[in-house]
This record gives sequence, C-alpha cells and structure tokens, in this order.
Amino acid sequence: MNIKEAKKQIKNAMRAYFTKDEHGNYIIPVHKQRPVFLMGPPGIGKTAIMEQIASEMGVGLLTYSMTHHTRQSALGLPFIEHKVYQGQEFDISEYTMSEIIASVYELMEETGIREGILFLDEINCVSETLTPIMLQFLQYKVFGRHSVPEGWIVVTAGNPPEYNQSVREFDIVTWDRLKRIDCEPDFGVWKEYAIDTGVHPSVITYLEIRPEDFYSIESTVDGKTFVTARGWDDLSQMIILYEHNDIEVDEKLVRQYVQDPKIAKRFAVYYDLFNKYKSDYQVEAILRGEVSDEIMARAKAAGFDERVSFTGLILDAATGEMKRVMDKDAMVKNLLQTLKTFRKRSMDEDPCEVMAQLIADKEKELAGGRKAGTLSQDECSIMIDNMFRFCEEAFGDGQELFLITNGLTVSDHGTMFLSRYGCEEYFRHNKDLMIYDKEKEIDKILEDMELSEY
Repeated sequence: MNIKEAKKQIKNAMRAYFTKDEHGNYIIPVHKQRPVFLMGPPGIGKTAIMEQIASEMGVGLLTYSMTHHTRQSALGLPFIEHKVYQGQEFDISEYTMSEIIASVYELMEETGIREGILFLDEINCVSETLTPIMLQFLQYKVFGRHSVPEGWIVVTAGNPPEYNQSVREFDIVTWDRLKRIDCEPDFGVWKEYAIDTGVHPSVITYLEIRPEDFYSIESTVDGKTFVTARGWDDLSQMIILYEHNDIEVDEKLVRQYVQDPKIAKRFAVYYDLFNKYKSDYQVEAILRGEVSDEIMARAKAAGFDERVSFTGLILDAATGEMKRVMDKDAMVKNLLQTLKTFRKRSMDEDPCEVMAQLIADKEKELAGGRKAGTLSQDECSIMIDNMFRFCEEAFGDGQELFLITNGLTVSDHGTMFLSRYGCEEYFRHNKDLMIYDKEKEIDKILEDMELSEY
C-alpha cells in the first residue's frame, strides 16, 4: 500500500486501541495491543505521517531512532538494592527506568496529555546487544521492569533488508505479535503532499513528466545510486532558499540531494528550462487576465513538457494566493476570538493591562499578515477564473485542465477556498473530471468482463 493508505490504517488501529469500556478501561489492554510495524523503503515519509497522525488526533508523540541507543539507554542502568526476604538480607540488582519510558512520563507531566504515540524508528537495525531487549519490548511493551503507560500506542518502522545491510530479521514469534504494514513509494500520493506544502513547482512538474525518476535505488559498478521522496523534498527547500538569496541552483547542488548522476543532470537541465518558461509566460499577467497574443500563440504551439511546466507554474501561483486568503481568514477569526477573550477578562481585570498583554501576544502574527499582501477573496476568485479561461483557450479540453483541476482538488488550501467562496469554472471542470473517472471505471469493468470470457 502507499503511505497515505498506511496512515489511514494506523489511525484506525489507534482508534480501536483507544476504545474504552463503560468503566473507563481500555478494551484491549496495553500488553495485548500489537505494536504497529511500518515496513518500507527509506525516505517515503514514514516519520512525517506519524507527526501528521499525532496532530490530527490530538495526542502526544515521542520519536526515537533506535540505531542511536545502547543496551543501557534502552534498558536502564543497574544499581544494587538491599532487600530482606524471610528474615535474611540480600543485595540484588535493579535497573533504573529506561530513558525511553521516562521520556513518555515526562511528556505526560509537561503537557497533561495522557494518550499518545511512542514511535521507534529503524527498529530492525539495533545493535546485537540490544536485539533481545527490543524483541522482548515488541512482545510485552516492557523495558526491564518498566512498561509503556496505558494510553500510549507503540508504532515502529524499519527498512526491508535490501535497503539496509544492518537489518536484523525477526523470527516468527516476534512477527506474530506485530501489526505489520508494508508500504511502497507512490508519486501520486506524494504529489498531493507536495502541492499542499509548497514543494517547488520545478520539482513537481519535472516528476509529472518523468514519474519514473521519483524513487529509484540501483546498484552499479561504482556503488549504489538512489533518489527518494525525502531527497526531492529537501532539494525543493534548498531551491526556494537559493532563489530567495539569489544563489545559483546548479547540478552540483542537485547532486547533493538526488544521488543518481543521470537523474540529477536531467533535473538540472530541466530546472534551467523551467526558469525560461517562467520568464517567458508572464504568469502574473495571465492571472490578471492580461494575455498577449504572443503568449497565447506560444501556449497553443507548446509541446507536452512545456505545457506541463506551464500548468505547474500557474497552479503554484494560484494555490499560493488561495493559501494567503485562507491564512488571512484564519487570522481574522483569531482576532475575533482575541476580542471575545478581552471582553471576558476585562470584566474582572484591568482592561488596559489585558489589552496590552493580548496585543503583545498577537503582534508578530498581525505583522506577518500585513506583510503578506494578500488578495481579497473576490480578486482571488477572478484570478482562478482567468487561469481556467486561458487554459481553455490555449489547450482546449486537454490534460492541462485535468492537471489544474486535480491540483486544486488535492490542495487543502485550495479545497477550503473553493468550498467557502466557490468558483463556477472549477466546479464545472471538476464535474467533467468525475464523469471521466467514472467512464474509466466502467471501461475497466467491461475490459475485465471480456477477459473473463476467455
């Protein structure tokens, strides 16, 4: 399954594990709650989805990479305890609380959160001395004599052996106590994340044209070459910062993140071409509805790669403005809530002191809102209409409109904006898209029926 499906499976498991009976007890006790084992190649977003899950479910999250731990830090340190049994005195070995378990209790004390996720990454790459302890933990959720507190779900992750020579195979007894989820890289799922989080449009459009370059691990005579989703994401962040600081983005930079020479060279060449399209097409003018005959003629005559690049440019500009509109809406709501707080508190406290404190708390947020230069929702809606009109005239009902419509659909900010303020052009094309998807589904069913006759 892909990482999006894996995320859903983990959330479902957590809802089940968090279910209590009429007496307030967890229906599945802690020691019977199978730890989730998320198995997948490196760099596909295993850690990222745990952060998303914790945020969306409102629970705590503690993350540990187990390759950094020793037997002592996981199990605890030994000390001598004096005991008396049946009138006789003994010195026995005890262990301090594990650093990992202690961190869970510390987080609970600091935040007041009683439920959460203990995420242990690279669980199948621990040292030889730590292996027996980890296997015991996976089976019983216990380090030494200290167990994971109630309300905390254990989620682990690891890479298959072909990706990491340090991997230690689990036996059947251990696997039989785990809830295993296997996941694979999926460009379509990553693209949704990329559009929503503002991954540089050159990266998205390049991978739209060459999806086979999204994830690749190969063994060559010179060693392993690889490209991962994490690499593309990190490269995107550097491109954005390099552009902000007027630093040249070249193949040398790309190779630091895309560690396959052929793919790195292809992307570096494409990036230069992408910037040429960005300069030539004058996207801001198109969104204002000011399209020259020259630009329209060029768009109509453009090849596939150029059209995909253009749609990435115009979609990035549009979703960026939609995000700023929604951020402004959120800020206004925040201000209204602040005023309600002022009204309530000023009944019992000095109004001047209350206002001064609230202003200090919100000053940075307000300053950021003023600097954003956000369009109004009406201006933003006109901009989206202009985008659709240009694409319709330049490309007809081609794939470009699908890319634009789908890009707005998978963007959280785009979805929020469109659901609140609407856009006739978007809803019309989205309706056509759904009809197209239904036709494909029917064609597939008919194809399967025809095959089954032979």
